[in-house]
Amino acid sequence: MDKKTISRDGTPIAYERHGDGPAVVLVGGAMCTGATLAPLAAALSDRFGAVTYDRRGRGDSGDTAPFAVAREVEDIAALIDASGGSAALYGISSGGALVLEAAASGLPVSKVAVYETPFAVHEGGGKERREYTERLTELLGQDRRGNAVELFMTLAGTPPEMIAGARQSSAWPDMEAIAPTLAYDNAAMGDGLVPRDRLASVAVPVFSVAGGASPEWLREAARAIAEAAPEGSYRTLDGQTHMVDPQALAPLLTEFFGEAGQGTGR
Repeated sequence: MDKKTISRDGTPIAYERHGDGPAVVLVGGAMCTGATLAPLAAALSDRFGAVTYDRRGRGDSGDTAPFAVAREVEDIAALIDASGGSAALYGISSGGALVLEAAASGLPVSKVAVYETPFAVHEGGGKERREYTERLTELLGQDRRGNAVELFMTLAGTPPEMIAGARQSSAWPDMEAIAPTLAYDNAAMGDGLVPRDRLASVAVPVFSVAGGASPEWLREAARAIAEAAPEGSYRTLDGQTHMVDPQALAPLLTEFFGEAGQGTGR
């Protein structure tokens, strides 16, 4: 990351801007850094100034205790300010929950796009989130970072053999390093259910996308987000899973963010 901006609580947030067009801030999900979204930023850079960043507690960014979701909203506000005072937002997975909260908080946002924000549509999902929260809090409190990462991967549906392989990979130490931020993503997800009342207060267009090859519950959640937002729309991206191909997603985002009469501000 070649630039830094300072959030309201004094935390330095490292970021990069790809392209010179209207600003679009890209927000990663759990276990992601700014580098994770760099391929998507590159695919958008011909039309937009795509901003990638390390969320607090990750990569080149700092962190300041105590954590609150509002602090991450302030981080996005600082990035918007550094990008000219107005921006569109894109968030993937739990990063989608964060950008929706940022928009509901009244930041100078023109549009919001999210990909497979893993909210539950039914009450049973709230119970699963509570159990995960309790176990995650316990593991992080004991500094059992590897176990916390494994817990998250299990929640995400990763097969045991893939988790075992990940533990032996060269990437595992980096995953353990940012494991404490799993609590940040968990906090952004709230009680785990679609926040319909909060979404009803989002006053800008919301574009919710899910992969056609993803589990049905993720598509249900994506549709529910679009239905709860006053200016919501939903799209299925054929053949895609939660690990969406940036080259497949970029044309949809380019169309949405660049629609005539509702262009992204700078």
